[in-house]
Amino acid sequence: MGSSMKKTFGSYMRRYWPLYTMLLLPTAFCLLFKYWPMTGLVMAFKNFKMMRGIWGSEWNGFANFEYLFSKSESIGVIVQTLKLNLFDLAFGFTMPIILSILLNEVRSKPFKRITQTVIYLPHFLSWVIIASLFIMLLRTETGIVNVLIANMGGEKIPFLEDNLLWEIVYIFIGVWQSMGWGTIIYLAAITGISSELYEAATVDGAGRFAKIWHITLPGIRGTIVTLLIMNLGRILGSSFERVNSLSNPYVVLKSANVISTYIYRVGLANGKYHYATAMGLFQNVIGIILILISDRVAKSMGESGLI
Repeated sequence: MGSSMKKTFGSYMRRYWPLYTMLLLPTAFCLLFKYWPMTGLVMAFKNFKMMRGIWGSEWNGFANFEYLFSKSESIGVIVQTLKLNLFDLAFGFTMPIILSILLNEVRSKPFKRITQTVIYLPHFLSWVIIASLFIMLLRTETGIVNVLIANMGGEKIPFLEDNLLWEIVYIFIGVWQSMGWGTIIYLAAITGISSELYEAATVDGAGRFAKIWHITLPGIRGTIVTLLIMNLGRILGSSFERVNSLSNPYVVLKSANVISTYIYRVGLANGKYHYATAMGLFQNVIGIILILISDRVAKSMGESGLI
């Protein structure tokens, strides 16, 4: 059996050697820039000293993790990250589903194409541009929104200076930026549903809402479950650019104090790389565990899952 496998591999190499040659560069890229940096994770278990380097620093076991979780600030950072991401998941995950179903019911193709293009455009903008745009709109003194409110006789609202309002703006901007990409995915899944099912439902007298509930939603359930599993894996993750671009360290530091900004502040600003690495490792391990659990739950419910 071993000789047959070697023979098969050799025949594939002789026949498709140009393709394997083309594969060398991306494979080397992944090994060099994706996997080799992961060796730096050992800093989470060391008392890292810059002059000694990663491998010359002394091992200290789980002391870094014990230090992090003994501080109230670290616990607060994890809780705040979880809070923002749960709200982000609740609104940012459901909105593309609702929007894709509504667009699927639109009969005007030009309107449908224009709407898809408009809601998809924010996906291509960087968070620096998006944050700058909304800061100009929502700034308390000179923002366009507050200027209009003041001109109409109302009081200016500190959208970016109040912790609660900042969190609402943060969630809203995240939903606005990501819903176009999610809508494209769900619309592609909806197009895979057989039109005969809708025709049969029409013959049976089913209305639009009945078709959506009994045909469209079950037809895209697999896609919903797959994307939900992937989003649960990022429940403790957060985009540094998104939070940092919108944050104000003098006013909303409490709301913007999430894991990504904490790692930047502790690791790069204060030079405590071992603590930052420990927090990052904890974040990713929890993400993997959540993916495995949600995948197992999805399979127990009859779905194909992710793995």
